[in-house]
Amino acid sequence: MADKLNQILQKQQQQIHEPDHTDDDIIQLVGFIIGDEEYAIPILNIVEIIKPIEFTRVPSVPEYVLGVFNIRGSVIPLIDLRRKFNLTPMNNTGDTRYIVMKGEHNTAGFVIDRLTEAIRIKSNRIDPAPDSIGGDKGMIYGIGKREDSMLTILKVEALLKRDF
Repeated sequence: MADKLNQILQKQQQQIHEPDHTDDDIIQLVGFIIGDEEYAIPILNIVEIIKPIEFTRVPSVPEYVLGVFNIRGSVIPLIDLRRKFNLTPMNNTGDTRYIVMKGEHNTAGFVIDRLTEAIRIKSNRIDPAPDSIGGDKGMIYGIGKREDSMLTILKVEALLKRDF
């Protein structure tokens, strides 16, 4: 039983790092809103989603880094995605959440306007990011096509990349 579970977890991790675009592959994402747009990230990169908590400001960091906060003994940076995406800053509302994401080498918390839903999308319904908006070097992994809308899927490693 433990071997089967390990195989499933390994396959899911492989899908995150080396997506295999076959027609039957389902990518599991969590959707959230920043400004007027919906974004998503792979569910396996999420450590937890919490209501806003107290954080400590730190000097000499970019404007979008609000500070650091302590969660279960770990001090991690808190990044405001509105500011990182060059949108007008906004006060927290009852829907504001922190998404704590973990990548290969870094962990950080991100302020989002609100959660939307858990999303399951076939990998053949995800187009690569257009070269004009960063291509391989940008933050966008791809554009998911849904029945009535499109969804911007972000690269967790690009979000977590430290430039401060």
